[in-house]
Amino acid sequence: MDKSNKSGGWINGFIGVIIFSGSLPATRVAVHYLSPVFLTVARATIAGLLAAAVLLIFKEKRPTRRQLIPLGVVAVGVVVGFPLLSALALRYVTSAHSIVFVGLLPLVTAGFGVLRGGERPRPVFWLFSVLGSLLVVGYAVWQGLSAAPMGDALMLGAIVLCGLGYAEGARLSRTLGGWQVISWALVLALPVMLVVTLVCWPVSVGDVGMGAWVGLGYVSLFSMFIGFIFWYRGLAQGGVAAVGQIQLLQPFFGLGLAASLLHEKVSVVMLVITVGVILCVAGARRWGR
Repeated sequence: MDKSNKSGGWINGFIGVIIFSGSLPATRVAVHYLSPVFLTVARATIAGLLAAAVLLIFKEKRPTRRQLIPLGVVAVGVVVGFPLLSALALRYVTSAHSIVFVGLLPLVTAGFGVLRGGERPRPVFWLFSVLGSLLVVGYAVWQGLSAAPMGDALMLGAIVLCGLGYAEGARLSRTLGGWQVISWALVLALPVMLVVTLVCWPVSVGDVGMGAWVGLGYVSLFSMFIGFIFWYRGLAQGGVAAVGQIQLLQPFFGLGLAASLLHEKVSVVMLVITVGVILCVAGARRWGR
């Protein structure tokens, strides 16, 4: 793999993770006023309309028949599956709980990268990957977790579907293009998402707080569309398993946003763990293929 192309993959992946870091905080704000189902279909509808416009402007060729099934997998994983299940889970679990599962996402993504993309990272790569995940999970456990079986099950399902969608999208990006993959996946899901959005429209829009609309706007434009442009391109350039490790940093970026926006305290332990995770990401970058 060309070194410049690989470096570009890490840069694009990092930008994508920064954008994704605001997803869970924005979702938590939005679900206080909006139902998880409406939030999921509305964000997909808004992003789908934007994607359709961009595809028309650039006159992109339609996907082939062979590409429709992989696009469907992407749509099920990242357009519907992760947004819906995580929104439902955030009604049961705390932010510490969500950190546990987001910390496992790089491992799941790497696993699907091996199964679906034929990647074969070196054994030492898995060592750094597992260590980084354990640091994130250990930090969350140290923070204290409450028993919420339903929330746990929903988040686990969300992470599995998300990892599958990431790996499938990255594989498809090599032939279809990064932003084209998420755009066509959104357009493929748009007819159903639009109908469900209209059916689930809030009875009293005036009762929905401004923060919920801002959260919906963020997850629609950034989490559902713009972030994926960088993320899928990064995964395709640098490899699903290797670049996917950058997502180990997402929980800490998310906590950093919560600290700056909500004035929550950032502990010394969090900073130490963050440094440890950065070192694991660096190791995975060095040894990943």
